[in-house]
Amino acid sequence: MIDWEVRGAVGLATINRPERRNALDAHHCDALRECLETAPGLRVVVLTGSGSAFCAGADLATRFDDVPPAEAPSDPFHDVLQALLDAVSEHPLPIIAAVNGPALGAGTQLAVACDLRVAAEQAVFGIPASRLGIMISAGSTERIVRLIGHAHAAEMLLTGRRYDSGEAARIGLAHRVVDDALAVALAWAEEIADLAPLAVQGHKRSLREVARAAGLDGAGREVIAGLIAGAIASDDLREGIAAFNEKRAPDFAKFRR
Repeated sequence: MIDWEVRGAVGLATINRPERRNALDAHHCDALRECLETAPGLRVVVLTGSGSAFCAGADLATRFDDVPPAEAPSDPFHDVLQALLDAVSEHPLPIIAAVNGPALGAGTQLAVACDLRVAAEQAVFGIPASRLGIMISAGSTERIVRLIGHAHAAEMLLTGRRYDSGEAARIGLAHRVVDDALAVALAWAEEIADLAPLAVQGHKRSLREVARAAGLDGAGREVIAGLIAGAIASDDLREGIAAFNEKRAPDFAKFRR
């Protein structure tokens, strides 16, 4: 479930699936997006996870229950996740991610879609998509490159490596590293909530417009969409998900072309 709490001018959204380390499925993506759409009178939103994790990524236990055949590739979760990430990125209010623990895959994408990120000492970031045979969206790739630069984004996406909180701060993925991410994020939110709301929201919109002007064009997005569809239809994906379910290392070498 998604817990939604209003604290004065600050909204607090908590992904509350500690038994799944706050992994996201389509239902929880939609629920979180609906919370963000019903935030009248607020100035700032804080987003966090319950327990010891921020968000462990997509819920792979259900995402590919029926891996589609090559002739009809499909990944409905992909579209639902992108709708959530776009809602976060394009929300008129500033959104602060309180990254209280691991933020992997969809969790890193969600944190990156936020405007500000406060990381706990035990926070971990990373996009392990290449270890599973999955591709992230054009929008997420674009946001990651804008945030940490092409070189760091290349390392993150091509190697699937993980970054601890110190490394995340060094490359610009986290603004602050603290003992209690939620407490600091809420205090920061209160500070921002006391500022001129039209100026704060205007600056968020301005930043988005500047980023959009330097972003991907339609042709580039079409190319990436085709690559994503090819990955979904591939033997790589089947092997990656099978290895995840069987708790073993994937053997992609057998598919060398």
